[in-house]
Amino acid sequence: MKQSKLFLLSSTDFQALSAQLQEDIYNEYYQFVYSSIIFMVRDHATTEDIIQVSFLKVIQKIPHGLTEIQLKGWIKVVVRNCVHNYFRKTKKSRNDIDSDSVYISESIVYATESASLEREIETKLMTEEIGQCLNEMKPEYKALIELRWKKDLSYREMATELDTSEDTVKYKLYRAREALKKKLFKRWGDSIE
Repeated sequence: MKQSKLFLLSSTDFQALSAQLQEDIYNEYYQFVYSSIIFMVRDHATTEDIIQVSFLKVIQKIPHGLTEIQLKGWIKVVVRNCVHNYFRKTKKSRNDIDSDSVYISESIVYATESASLEREIETKLMTEEIGQCLNEMKPEYKALIELRWKKDLSYREMATELDTSEDTVKYKLYRAREALKKKLFKRWGDSIE
């Protein structure tokens, strides 16, 4: 089986290669990642921008000594992160998180139009981030948020289930939402890459 030219990235210094070999490697990289990026962003120019950004990251930060399969897997992770960053940077209203819709249901039905696809990917990324943030929170806060948005319980029902007062539930839920919003802002705010 013929080894791809991409494999040269993990075994040699890209800058030391001939201009023709660099171009061949870039073209192979382009072919390798184009279809997955265009599927996610649905725009040729944006896809090419992401390919260039991700390629630069790959040649600057590539770990040496990878097998060809490991290299291709690592490239896919870099590309996914670049697409993730693109969506994060282009979403203007990300920082305006509504307190009552901090948990996003995964049962949303998606259309296949490009705008809907972008929203689908953004929603999936945000849902994953929220899940990670919830797992990093105090168990008490995580439980409150899940009771409110996953189980859709009222304050009164939550108070009964937790054997406490409604005011306590409201106060602690407010604190939990604020903690979650801070975590999300750290991950999705404008200060991120």
